[in-house]
Amino acid sequence: MAFRNTISKYFSNHAETHDNHWDTSLQTHYYKTTKEKAMQVLENMFEQSSKYEVHSISKEHGEISVQIKKGKKAFIIVTVIMVRPYQTAVDFSVTTESALPMDFGYSTKVIQQLYGEINKALPFITKQDR
Repeated sequence: MAFRNTISKYFSNHAETHDNHWDTSLQTHYYKTTKEKAMQVLENMFEQSSKYEVHSISKEHGEISVQIKKGKKAFIIVTVIMVRPYQTAVDFSVTTESALPMDFGYSTKVIQQLYGEINKALPFITKQDR
């Protein structure tokens, strides 16, 4: 099963995060903040970078859709959900736009980079702290 998962990670053009993902780098990240603060941090992060173009922001649904316009093109949907007071989950769904039906792990790398940037701006909650 692990071999098949590893192969599918590199031979797919889509990656997304969720709570019980087999790849720990693609598990949902939780932050000690409110939904509004997390949305603001994400919005600022995307708008300050020339790499991204924000398509839409739905604060009531906690979703942001973003296009990567520099380098390899990809479409990102960010979902922000407040699960408890001061415990907010951030999930990503990344689809690479290419002629090939695979991106050789690029969509996974995008998610890892985005989590790395958010971890610098918001207090990350580890699994033991939840």
